[in-house]
Amino acid sequence: MPDTEQGLSLGVPAFRVDGRVVAGFSATKHHLSYLPHSGTVLSELDEDVAGHARSKGVLRFAVDTPLPEEPVEKLISARRLEIGRLG
Repeated sequence: MPDTEQGLSLGVPAFRVDGRVVAGFSATKHHLSYLPHSGTVLSELDEDVAGHARSKGVLRFAVDTPLPEEPVEKLISARRLEIGRLG
C-alpha cells in the first residue's frame, strides 16, 4: 500500500490512509495477529479467513504460517471501502 503512513494504533504497528487506520499487526509468543481496526471486516470475509482463530476485530494465525496474500488483499480492500463509506 504505497499511499499509507506507518504508525501505531492501540499500541501496535499500523498503517493509515488519510489518517484512518487500515490495518495493524501484532506478535506474541504463540501467534501473530492481523487487526483490521473494524468490527465488521472479518465477518464480511468469513470464507476467506476460515480456519483461523478470530474475534470480532482480530484474526490470529500461527507464527510459522503467514497469511496468504489473497486474503490479506481482500481484508485491506474491504477496510478501505468501509473507510470510504464512513467519509
